[in-house]
Amino acid sequence: MRYPDLEIDLLRAFVAVAEAGGFTAASDIVGRSQSAVSQKIIRLEDLLGHRLFERTSRSLRLTRDGEQLLVTARRMLELNDMAVRSMLAPAAVGTLRLGISEDFVPRQLPGLLARFRRLYPGVHLELMTGLSCDLLTAYDGGALDVVIAKKDGAAQRGRVVWREPLVWLAATGCAVDFNEPAQLVLLTPPCTYRDLMIQTLDSVHQPWVASCTASSLMGIQAAVAGGLGITILGRSFVQEGLQILEVPSHWPTLPMTEIVLIGEETAEADLVRPLIAFLMESLAGTRAAFAA
Repeated sequence: MRYPDLEIDLLRAFVAVAEAGGFTAASDIVGRSQSAVSQKIIRLEDLLGHRLFERTSRSLRLTRDGEQLLVTARRMLELNDMAVRSMLAPAAVGTLRLGISEDFVPRQLPGLLARFRRLYPGVHLELMTGLSCDLLTAYDGGALDVVIAKKDGAAQRGRVVWREPLVWLAATGCAVDFNEPAQLVLLTPPCTYRDLMIQTLDSVHQPWVASCTASSLMGIQAAVAGGLGITILGRSFVQEGLQILEVPSHWPTLPMTEIVLIGEETAEADLVRPLIAFLMESLAGTRAAFAA
């Protein structure tokens, strides 16, 4: 039996809709209109003879057939991109000493690194993770080639690769009494999150106490999820056991946090260029998903 050929652009639209959670967000990823993306999904469903999404006026979710196709579609897109890249660009080979801050899309990071490894098998990553201040110290000392870290307000250096809103986080189901001193979960200084929390509460004359101090963002998440207090982190840190806290309306609106890539001017171009291209492409989908 001869099976129909699957078109790559149909699969790319399908994966974009599945990952972004909607047609509007997916249209930004693939660079097509919402109606064009919708037509591609219809063509793919007609080609396969299966519904891939359950649609309602308020939600869009994968069917069981859609979930099964998504795994294969991702592999096919990676193979397609690898084949095209191998013909159009020389293979990147060498070692890149990369520092990645804990602030950087924590839930998506393992998948991003795994995909980068598959697409660029010739690049050996010497990976260091941690707080931004520690990574910047290592970079300035010559121990790292490239750093992805929280923007240094004083130095104002690096290319911005990620932005997201900061939010107040509390344990799921936790009811905070704002008539009592706020229980804060803080990182050790120096820390811009710590400074922002204190400045924000002091500006509205909200009493506070430091209920817990941690040395890592993982420790901060664990302490907050355990009910020890509240904290400020990027929206991407919301996970099971944590909720975005609704604070009093007179509290100041929190700013955006920015993640920058530092070192592209001095690192070996043949190694850092694939990393930058990969990040820009991959994070476009992540941004659309968060927007959705």
